[in-house]
Amino acid sequence: MASFAAIAGATKSIERLLNRCFTSPPDALRPVPGRITRAFVARTEDFVERNGMRPFNPPALSIFVYRIDFNKTMRAAWSGVGHFDGRGHLPLDVHFLVTPWAENAEDEHRILGAAMECLESNPILSGPTLHPDPVVDWAPGETIQIAADEISTEAVMRTFDSLPTDYKLSVPYVARVVRIDSRVAHPDANATDVRIETGSTTP
Repeated sequence: MASFAAIAGATKSIERLLNRCFTSPPDALRPVPGRITRAFVARTEDFVERNGMRPFNPPALSIFVYRIDFNKTMRAAWSGVGHFDGRGHLPLDVHFLVTPWAENAEDEHRILGAAMECLESNPILSGPTLHPDPVVDWAPGETIQIAADEISTEAVMRTFDSLPTDYKLSVPYVARVVRIDSRVAHPDANATDVRIETGSTTP
């Protein structure tokens, strides 16, 4: 069952999928011919320029997680499961932006198009396509769905307002359901019967 490392395992699975899509075609069919495009999971700090340079080299595609929500559809059902097995089951939606980085607009558009094609062709991650992290401990049959997220361009731009970089063309996606399961079961507390006897009094 997925542990506390499920979020990291999900983002690394997406990173690995995109890198496979970028490198598997012949050189002429890669997003930027003659060069390797690298997908990577980004933090806010990775967008900071120091001496005119960022911590990564283009061509690249950043995967930036900007929000994590409870999955409202599955939360009640998994709470019911937890009531019976004594474990916590927290279903999450992981919202992320994919952003291309290159030396010109055409290459950025090619990178973004290749990423969208890859995610559309591989909308379900399961089994060997999940990042093989022993800490995550994926459950048999566990899957993660990747879908285009329905948020406005204004919302995307507001996200960039809080980042140390100018707005970049980006596409929002969501990975669901990423489930965190507690490893230790907590059984119900033992119930104790208490009998109170009162003696009768004679008037």
